[in-house]
Amino acid sequence: MPTVVLRPNESQEQLLKRFRKKVAKSGLLSTVRRKRWFVSKSELRRIQRKKAIRRLRRRQRKLAARRGD
Repeated sequence: MPTVVLRPNESQEQLLKRFRKKVAKSGLLSTVRRKRWFVSKSELRRIQRKKAIRRLRRRQRKLAARRGD
């Protein structure tokens, strides 16, 4: 769990901004969102395969666009 300590002469807004950065960097929110519902291993593999296919297609489109320039 990310923690922050109030520094001397630091405003509440700066403290909150620093805390949000630490939370984002730690990946805590993405973990919580991912574990919100149970996903079986087979479903997880299927989702990962779909993501990999999308990444591959996106890369191919980018390469094709670069060659066309």
